[in-house]
Order: sequence, then C-alpha cells, then structure tokens
Amino acid sequence: MNTIIAFIFMFGLLVFVHEFGHLILAKRTGMLAREFAIGFGPKIFSFTKNETLYTIRLLPLGGYVRVAGEDPEIIELKPGHHVGLEFDENGKVAKIIVNNKSKHPNARIIEIEKVDLNHELMIEGYEIDEPSELLRFEVKRDAFFVMDETETQIAPYDRQFASKSVGQRAAQLFAGPFMNFLLAIVIFIILGVAYGVPSEQAIIGEVVDDSPAAEAGFQSGDKVIQIDDQAITTWEEFTTIVRESPEEELQMTVERDGQQENLLVIPQAETAENITFGQVGVQLAFEKSLWKSLTNGVSQTYETTKLILTNLFMLVTGQLSIEMLSGPVGIYDVTDQVVQTGLHNFLMWTAMLSINLGIINLIPLPALDGGRLLFIGIEAVRGKPIDPQKEGMVHFFGFALLMLLMIIVTWNDIQRLFL
Repeated sequence: MNTIIAFIFMFGLLVFVHEFGHLILAKRTGMLAREFAIGFGPKIFSFTKNETLYTIRLLPLGGYVRVAGEDPEIIELKPGHHVGLEFDENGKVAKIIVNNKSKHPNARIIEIEKVDLNHELMIEGYEIDEPSELLRFEVKRDAFFVMDETETQIAPYDRQFASKSVGQRAAQLFAGPFMNFLLAIVIFIILGVAYGVPSEQAIIGEVVDDSPAAEAGFQSGDKVIQIDDQAITTWEEFTTIVRESPEEELQMTVERDGQQENLLVIPQAETAENITFGQVGVQLAFEKSLWKSLTNGVSQTYETTKLILTNLFMLVTGQLSIEMLSGPVGIYDVTDQVVQTGLHNFLMWTAMLSINLGIINLIPLPALDGGRLLFIGIEAVRGKPIDPQKEGMVHFFGFALLMLLMIIVTWNDIQRLFL
C-alpha cells in the first residue's frame, strides 16, 4: 500500500508540474486553456475555474493541457444549421444552443446564413418564425456553445494557439519540460536543507562496522589529506584510488581534531558485473548549509541531466539495448524498492524521474513537446507555418509509434518481473 500511495503521489506530482508549466504560459500569453487534465479516459473528478476545466481522469498514463486552436474545434457551425441564441443584458449572444433547443424556451431559433466566431464574432441568419428578414447578431468574446447541456467557451482567433508569435508558442511548449527541471532543483535543495549536502572534501561521515576502515581505526569526521605520496583534496580522488586498489596496502594520512594521523588500510575486493574494485566501508560526510543546498540543487540537476543524456546517446547509437528502457511497470517496481529504503532515496528517485521526463519531452519526436518545438523552429526559419493537416498527420503517426514503443517496453518490464 505504501508503494501504491508513493507511486500515485510521484506520478501525479511529475505530471501536474509538467502540465502546470504549459497551463501558466498559455494563460500568460492569452491563450484559452480549455482543460487541464491529469490522466486520460473517463473523468473521475472535475471542476471549472477561470475558463479552464480541471479534471482527474481514470487512466494514469500522463496528462495534457487542451489549448484552443491546437486541435480542431469540437463544434463547428455552418450555413443552414439551426441554433438557439440566448442574449446578455447588452443584446449580445451569450449562449449558442446547438441541440436540445426545446430545453431553452427563451432562446431565439435562427437558421444560420453566415457565421464568424474567429474574427468578426457575429452570426447572420433568419429567425425560423419570421424568415423574411436577415438578422445580424454580435457574439460576446466569452460566449458559450451549449451541446448536450454542456457549455464550451468559444475561442476568438486571438485566444487560439496559432495566433500567438513563434516565441510565445515555443515558450508555452517548453514550459512543461522546464518545470520538470525546476522541480528537480527544488527537490535537491529540500534534501540539502533537510539532510545536508555532500562535503566537497574527503571527509568521512560514517564508518561501517567490521569494515577495513573500522579495523584501520578510521573515525567519523576524519579528513583524508593524503594516500601514500598523493595529496587528496576531494572525495572523488579518495574513492578513485580505493576502487583501483583492491587488496593493496594503502598508507592514509587523516586530519583529526587538528592533528594528523597515519592509518594503514587494505581495501576489500568486491566484484560487480565482472569488474573487481576496492572498498573500505566509509561514507562521505554531509554538511548543512543553505547556500550550498541551493548550489547543490542546480549542480545535481545538471549532473543528472548529463548522465541521462549520455545514456540516451548510447541507446540511439546502439551501445545500450532497448531492453534497458523501463515503462510504468518497471518504474513501479523500482519505486517499490526505493520506498523501502526511506524518504531520502524516494525523493532522489522522484527528482531523477522529473529530469528524465523533461528530457524525454524535449526529444524532437512527433507528438512530444520537442517534436512540436521542431515544427515551430522550421516555421521560424521558413517564415511561414507548415500545413496544420500535414503536421497533424506527422504527430498522429508519431503518437502511434510511441504507443507501440510503450507496449514493447511494458512487455519487457513484465518479462523481467515474472519470467
């Protein structure tokens, strides 16, 4: 149960933060954000606030922000359609009743002759009871379609995604991945404040009982300043020499309470993935500092990003197999293992997944934010947008391929778990 709760919390947080970035930039640039959704499929919970419908949906497979103009409008009025019109106190159309007009006795029933809800915001037509006179009605900018008794706000062209500048559209798409990187930075900062940040020097934090270091006389707080004839200034230098010296005698000089002590230690040989390395049984000390927590949050995010990009490059070049990828099943399995090791590691895992989500979404593949950013970049270079229908087809096939990849990855996860 703890794993299920942790997984739902982690998944919900990553998706919420990502989509919140898209939502905020959409609203800041004047786009009409119709829906902010966590999950896909049937709605389990929803409410409307400030033009946007907020929903939680049944299938926890991601989320989305539906911005006017990104997809074809659900309702399209054409000449010959019969609609009911309801008006505000200024005589402008406030509601356009598409069907079930009998449920709206106060609506004026009009046969449409001409309609423009993008630029002119008007409807021309003949009243059914008096068809001899052509009438023209002004439509409010925030008028609603009413279909099956569900209201959907209209979107004048200046509220649509396509009406915004290249920079504004690119910023709205980039905001989602950016928020994932920002979330990782915040989590690393919180961990630094709560648990401390790794010392920049080779200072011993904890000595494992019955380890080579314990037998050699190492104590918590010892600062390693020299190994044999080599001066040591960083933890990386210390661990590199230890790992490269299994079962070899090392003379170490440590600074303890202002005094220098000489300790003789023999790293124990360990083997993993057919590689033998030395280990003495010590952990790096952590120190609490607000400033170092802030800088560590940025540096940890940067280093994790580099590591993920390196692995991604190896995957693309064939140095890593697709079997190394994990989908929701694999992530759940790892989350189960991480949760059992404590809150610190769970938050570290959440930060790493947030960075991973940000990077994956920036890959220039169709249907992902990176793919859409690529099309906007092409538009900026050629000076005009690509045909929306052609772009839509590319994203459709790209989405289909991503779903196929997800199925393959999920099947691999299941095989690793049960076969």
